[in-house]
Amino acid sequence: MPEQHNKYRFEAVMNLKNTLLAAAFLLVLAVALPLRAQTGCDDSPEDPTIVLALVGGAGALAAGVLRSHKR
Repeated sequence: MPEQHNKYRFEAVMNLKNTLLAAAFLLVLAVALPLRAQTGCDDSPEDPTIVLALVGGAGALAAGVLRSHKR
């Protein structure tokens, strides 16, 4: 019985992680799409520093999730 409980708990945790990763990806995508440049770099509405921070944060989050999953 405890083995089956652990199996269901593992599946629930993996489903939660997958859901959180998908939500984080969609959030980054939703933020990045309106920020894309319209006519070039001169009058670009985007702030490259913010975009790089979002992408770097998403990478750090993904690396942390993968590292914690391997433990």
